[in-house]
Amino acid sequence: MDIKVKLSTLWLIVMLNMIFADILTFITPGVLSEMMTGRAGELKITEGILLVFAILLEIPIAMVFLSRVLKYGHNRIANIVSGVITILFVVVGGSLYLHYIFFASIEVFCMLLIIWYAAHWKNK
Repeated sequence: MDIKVKLSTLWLIVMLNMIFADILTFITPGVLSEMMTGRAGELKITEGILLVFAILLEIPIAMVFLSRVLKYGHNRIANIVSGVITILFVVVGGSLYLHYIFFASIEVFCMLLIIWYAAHWKNK
């Protein structure tokens, strides 16, 4: 399988796991009602915070496409940098709900694969 297809597919898996982790978190009793008050735990939900989250969530979405179209050098760098940033976002911004830990584990594993594939990719 072509490396670009592998990378794109892994980003798609990461993105879908992120979506379903969030959906299950929203239906966890008490979470949505707390968020509606403008807070998520100790974090005050503001327009700025939502913009930062939107940008961070856009990384896997964009990488599904960019992994297929970027040329070799830029592709490697984009996948490695995006993988590291997204791992940090998943781990630091995560929760301790069991479903989240499960999804986050799959996300981190896939992103480690992305980083590994990109780092070991040889231009033929």
